[in-house]
Amino acid sequence: MSTLIEKIWFQRHPAGIALMPVLWPLSKLFGAISQHRRKQFTAGIKPSYRAPVPVVIVGNITAGGNGKTPVVVWLVEQLLAQGLKPGVVSRGYGGKAPHYPYQVSIDSPTSFVGDEPVLIHRRTGVPVAVSPVRAEAVQLLLAEKEVSKRVDVIITDDGLQHYALQRDIEIVVIDGQRRFGNQHLIPMGPLRESCERLDEVDFQICNGGKAQPGEIPMRLSPSTLINLKTGERCSVTELKDIVAMAGIGHPPRFFATLRELGVEPIHCQPFADHQAFKQEELTVLATKGQHLVMTEKDAVKCHAFAESNWWYLPVDAELPAEQAQDIISQIIKVKEQYGSPSA
Repeated sequence: MSTLIEKIWFQRHPAGIALMPVLWPLSKLFGAISQHRRKQFTAGIKPSYRAPVPVVIVGNITAGGNGKTPVVVWLVEQLLAQGLKPGVVSRGYGGKAPHYPYQVSIDSPTSFVGDEPVLIHRRTGVPVAVSPVRAEAVQLLLAEKEVSKRVDVIITDDGLQHYALQRDIEIVVIDGQRRFGNQHLIPMGPLRESCERLDEVDFQICNGGKAQPGEIPMRLSPSTLINLKTGERCSVTELKDIVAMAGIGHPPRFFATLRELGVEPIHCQPFADHQAFKQEELTVLATKGQHLVMTEKDAVKCHAFAESNWWYLPVDAELPAEQAQDIISQIIKVKEQYGSPSA
């Protein structure tokens, strides 16, 4: 996402006014097309797929990163603790697989499946499949012949607007700092759907900032740094002369996290979300300090050529216990209505 677009969407940059004659009609057209497409699915004019197991959507109504992937990881871990067998499907944004659907392995190149699916699989160990047609990814996971390994709940990383896949529970993640920007639809604003869409979802999770009424507050809790090459762990405050980089939806969030931990990087380098990295580029960047620190999402693209002074900072989603239990209880309730997957 370009800096100018972000300023127009979230900071009311004057360029937004200058470009309004172009952006406004395009936003109206985007909204009309989106509403028409959704109505076609809900009316059954366009076919949609109903899985034989519960489908939980973790998505958003704005473009850019809101913290969906940490919520997906948290949700998977919570369901595993309850004895369920979740699987995750994703579009695989940023990757181009040799075929679809494609099941993610620990060694899957991010150029095939995207960075987030690899991160989720490595963190949780659960089955993950990608396809632009989410139903195909779901069907691939459900095709597992060994009953003990067959998933009984599907979590989708993004896909709120992918109405070709029917869903049982919708969870929207909101950026608590930037919220909904100027509240206009793409391309004049960041909205994929209007804010009224939030009234229809089951749960709203507010990532950072101040949660509004009806929203579940969430914070991303950083763990210890992990060395990409050796797996060694250490506190971020133990390292000197840190160079920070982030190729996520909103890089300043990562840099702010480091400062909250008591570290002021000597250089902060933002990259585009899902950007592929070149070894030479990052090697040069690392020479600006003694250590290169990145997000876990960036790290999955750098393991193959990492240097000994490259580190990543995992983060975990933390939600209030009572409200977290409400989410898990609702999923279990839906799961009980479906029963066990057939052998």
